[in-house]
Amino acid sequence: MDCKLQVMGSVAVNRSVHEFQDESLFSPELVTQKIQPSHIAECGSVSGGFQAGGSERWRRDVYRSIKTVVFSNKLNLLMPFGPLAILLHQLHGHNGWVFFLSLLGITPLAERLGYATEQLAFYTGPTVGGLLNATFGNATELIIAIYALKSRMIRVVQLSLLGSILSNMLLVLGCAFFCGGLVFYQKEQVFNKATAIVNSGLLLMAVMGLLFPAVLHYTHTEVHYGKSELALSRFSSCVMLVVYAAYLFFQLRSQKDLYIPIEEEGSQNGESTYDNDDETPEISKWESVIWLGIMTAWISILSEYLVDAIEGASHAWNIPIAFIGVILLPIVGNAAEHASAIMFAMKDKLDISLGVAIGSSTQISMFAIPFCVVVGWMMGQPMDLNFQLFETAALFITVIVVAFFLQEGTSNYFKGLMLILCYVIVAASFFVHEDPMEDKQLKP
Repeated sequence: MDCKLQVMGSVAVNRSVHEFQDESLFSPELVTQKIQPSHIAECGSVSGGFQAGGSERWRRDVYRSIKTVVFSNKLNLLMPFGPLAILLHQLHGHNGWVFFLSLLGITPLAERLGYATEQLAFYTGPTVGGLLNATFGNATELIIAIYALKSRMIRVVQLSLLGSILSNMLLVLGCAFFCGGLVFYQKEQVFNKATAIVNSGLLLMAVMGLLFPAVLHYTHTEVHYGKSELALSRFSSCVMLVVYAAYLFFQLRSQKDLYIPIEEEGSQNGESTYDNDDETPEISKWESVIWLGIMTAWISILSEYLVDAIEGASHAWNIPIAFIGVILLPIVGNAAEHASAIMFAMKDKLDISLGVAIGSSTQISMFAIPFCVVVGWMMGQPMDLNFQLFETAALFITVIVVAFFLQEGTSNYFKGLMLILCYVIVAASFFVHEDPMEDKQLKP
């Protein structure tokens, strides 16, 4: 009976060897050793071989995942600047260089966060995938904002979130239109006009939510001075969060057909103009989830050093905090959206680019900003929707300009160039703008 079991075990081992040999789990030497009778005779040697093979496979999968995520992008060469910023903070505490190195260190992390989100989107479908892209694409801005709130730097929170909206709508969308237009310069690229109109409406509603507290403040018409403005901001924030939740239901459940990209509609009618079925995920679903957690945690650590060094960097480099908050921080936070929007536009998938850029702006204005007001409320911080007159006017004009650009449902490189130059004008304006609330609200 024992011999029969040994023979059966030998056949099973040989079959397992042939099945796994293509995956390189066993070396030839180990295979030879495993099929020897002396090894089969001992109970547990076979299972031990499989355990060793499983451990080897696990180590190889980890190595492959690290190689794919960390070593496949040249931008990741900036990753060592993160630990260097922490080391410099501990040794010298020079805020200017700590801020600069933290900024460089967060940039590849934000891009890799977007990459992991895109990989996860392969397993969730296009609609949920677009929502995941927008959500985790804004994770960097939210993390920085929460740390700034914790440090009582309310003005930095307002400026960084405002800057993220401006950057997404002008710079990210402009670069996507420009690069896509250069690749397909002989034709006008098209996108789903209905989606753009809905997002434009939400952005205009967000402008309205920011406008009334500012008007109330500057017209001195508050019923209770210093309290009505904050109460209105908190009430409006709750309403905006409800509207955003309704928008998600509308997008994911009620009106799915409205959000089918134009190229998918063509493929459903048998008129597909290009083949996009060759795209496959590079890492598994659980690998994507684990990398999302790792990148988010590392960004959280660096964000704390970044926020603490903002004021010192402003004094050391003689740069207005408004410029740092509105221009520099969002460029880093939007690295993932920037790369994704350009890549999809160059593949003639403009609906996805629009979803990343405008969808991200919509999420920040209708979710991130009201969410920070509510979080500040729970923290006891007087975070409100009064972004001051200059900043609110910049947002209002930007939304109007972009809404005009989107109303035709087409894009080309000239439209992209105009949006980029509009962003240059906004950046120059904030560089020469002196924030009247800087001393009062930076660190109350």
